[in-house]
Amino acid sequence: MKLFNNTWKLAIAGAIVGVLAALLAFFGNPANMAICVACFIRDTAGALSLHSAAPVQYFRPEIVGFVVGAFLISLITKEYKATAGSAPMIRFLLGMIMMIGALVFLGCPLRMVIRMSAGDLNAYVALIGFAGGVATGTFFLKKGFTLGRAYETKKANGMVLPIALIVLLIIGISTGAYTASTEGPGSMHAPIAIALIVALIIGAIAQMSRMCFAGSIRDVILMKNFDLISIIGALFVVMLIYNIATGNFHFSFSGQPIAHSQHLWNILGMYVVGFGAVLAGGCPLRQLILAGQGSSDSAVTFLGMLLGAAFAHNFGLAGAAAKAATETEAAVAGGPATAGKAAVIACIIVLFIIAVTNKRNLKRGK
Repeated sequence: MKLFNNTWKLAIAGAIVGVLAALLAFFGNPANMAICVACFIRDTAGALSLHSAAPVQYFRPEIVGFVVGAFLISLITKEYKATAGSAPMIRFLLGMIMMIGALVFLGCPLRMVIRMSAGDLNAYVALIGFAGGVATGTFFLKKGFTLGRAYETKKANGMVLPIALIVLLIIGISTGAYTASTEGPGSMHAPIAIALIVALIIGAIAQMSRMCFAGSIRDVILMKNFDLISIIGALFVVMLIYNIATGNFHFSFSGQPIAHSQHLWNILGMYVVGFGAVLAGGCPLRQLILAGQGSSDSAVTFLGMLLGAAFAHNFGLAGAAAKAATETEAAVAGGPATAGKAAVIACIIVLFIIAVTNKRNLKRGK
């Protein structure tokens, strides 16, 4: 949309998203987790009883808001377009893979930036892996990687996910049927109305600005274009100011909330996310936005992320947060267990297989 048609306007969009993220943090979302698409999908999977990890179960209104916000603004701006048919099963697999990588690190790219703004040095280390993953995916784009074109379909097809999420939210609010954490990250959340309204606005802004964490680095590498990365930079600055002002800035590796210092696995986990995001055509947030504006392929990717979150917690793949020693408990180093480490390596292998086997013939233009 022309509202955000240059670098400075995109930076303003990022600053607005930063202010909205700060509001979510102020009103009760977990520390250094004002917004985390991967974590919120994981919590939602738990609320729907897709996994039984008690500390991370809560139906996050933000997920509904991101999708529906993008849906509504795309209808208003006439950018809504129902499409489908671009390698849906591979996209489902990429959604699972991105989620596994994110949960090993304990956060999506958006939470990585928010953690960086709070002084979490583990997130800066993870940025190395994320940028490396995006660079790897971009290399394969240059070599002709493609999942094939999507085809226009009936408008109602693209409306299924937004409507389904609205119905699920209404059911949760009216019946209290979903599982909800009594401690841990799932028990920390902004009031439903505030979370939903803020997420609707963020969804609309993300749709109009084409906000994407993987895309911002990809564009720098491919085209030397810094437009999208200006959104991320502005968001970082606003959250940095918020964290300093509220005393939440701690420049260290240790003592960070919902984090661990297993550096190799932070790097490799986010490498998986960056690589997978480029192959899928967008980071986890971007997938929700694309799903909202009519892409059934991105809706399938979202379902892959939802199942991936359940899979990660049901089979012990997710990383554990580090904990300091107490009078009754020993210190916990955190990070992924053996199963999680093996899953990350397997995900990297699968990503390379997908990247190598899905290339068009550049000489023939196919």
